[in-house]
Amino acid sequence: MGTRRRRRTDPYERSKRRDYGRFMATIRELAEEHWQGRGELVHTHHPVQPIHHHHDDGTISTASEEIEDGLLTLKSIASVNAVDTGDGLVMLDTGGAFDRRTVHDVVRAWRPDAPLAAAIYSHHHIDHVLGTALFDAEAADKGWERPVVYAHEEVPAHFRRYEKTGGWNTAINRRQFAIDVPQFSWPSEYRDPDVTYAKQLTFTRGDLTFELHHARGETDDATWTYVPERKVLHPGDLFIWAVPNAGNPQKVQRYLSDWATALREMAALRPETMLSGHGLPIFGADRIVAALTDTAELLDSVESQTLAIMNQGKNLDACLHEVAIPAHLLDKPYLQPVYDHPQFLIRNVWRRYGGWYDGEPDNLLPAPRAQQATEWVELAGGVDNVLARAQQLLADGDARLACHLVEHAALAAPDNADVWTVRAAAYRAHSEQHTSSMARNLLRHAAIASEQGKRDLAGDY
Repeated sequence: MGTRRRRRTDPYERSKRRDYGRFMATIRELAEEHWQGRGELVHTHHPVQPIHHHHDDGTISTASEEIEDGLLTLKSIASVNAVDTGDGLVMLDTGGAFDRRTVHDVVRAWRPDAPLAAAIYSHHHIDHVLGTALFDAEAADKGWERPVVYAHEEVPAHFRRYEKTGGWNTAINRRQFAIDVPQFSWPSEYRDPDVTYAKQLTFTRGDLTFELHHARGETDDATWTYVPERKVLHPGDLFIWAVPNAGNPQKVQRYLSDWATALREMAALRPETMLSGHGLPIFGADRIVAALTDTAELLDSVESQTLAIMNQGKNLDACLHEVAIPAHLLDKPYLQPVYDHPQFLIRNVWRRYGGWYDGEPDNLLPAPRAQQATEWVELAGGVDNVLARAQQLLADGDARLACHLVEHAALAAPDNADVWTVRAAAYRAHSEQHTSSMARNLLRHAAIASEQGKRDLAGDY
């Protein structure tokens, strides 16, 4: 299934979008730009990357702002938020190890003397939970009480899973983000929560109440938080200014219908401010309700269509190419396929309800893929014929099919230098056809590996 074409704009308008951070726009101003569909979310302000301000002296800073009285937001890879309760601060997600110094510095510039009383993990992903270390150290140094960390009861189990699978997570994230940095490694130490809960938990601090609700969505340990006195909602990654990350080819199970239910529960509260897990805040109850319910509709549509096809006894291939995202949803500025790809969501529905078998009998107990490839290449009359056809497909604009052919060539003739040249060209062309950064980076990783004569940089196979 395809993705919607982006609107054409003149070169000056595209340049303005790329350089918007240079004009020191506020987070509120950027949020309005994005809501109006004028944000450049594919690259410049992609939800899963920091938004930077470029200063006249040549320095760069991560965008942060007191978006409301007593409410600080920092837009790093994930959003990091701090609430002044009048009796200490409460953070709604704390960022990753890579930005913990920035987060601490920004919070301390905002509230130098207010202890961090508590932090809420929206789920276990590392861009949300590794920023507490400096606040813990600060509390010990100043004689303050250590911050109390709240999270769902499944979060510690996921930290233990990460500890068991550090090598695997290093490899898959190098692919997902096209990180060509051999020394990159997955974190090995995690700050467990102090207080966990199963369904709901409420605590108060100062003048404010924090209502924690469990949901299954991108993870099975998601927490969305509501502060009723301020009408502030923190959905975590249940809302990310993009097609929901409900597919992700390399990650564990996601839950589309449960996710949709949680979104509608949040919408029923009619919050006035929503602090997105990734991307910018949304202001105003009507806008927030629309964003949440539209996202729920997209998730329900994918799951119901996929199940309808499965219930006819059809295979995964039929699901992938017969399910269609309603066009009126992909037209929304907050539901662009800039991170996950809609087709990946279909695969996750299949995996949840149908298991790993794709319905193709020859894939049930397959011969080694290299052996299959050698056979097909021989039938085609040799690797040169395969490469010539792949190049013709590229010239005709069919990079997707060209990648299938060149992959057989790479498996059958790994010592042929021409194979890697054509493979690099095929995967690079395929990657450039997608707005989904997840699809684009996985394909680009294959292109980069090909330039080094390898199928993959993160795993030797």
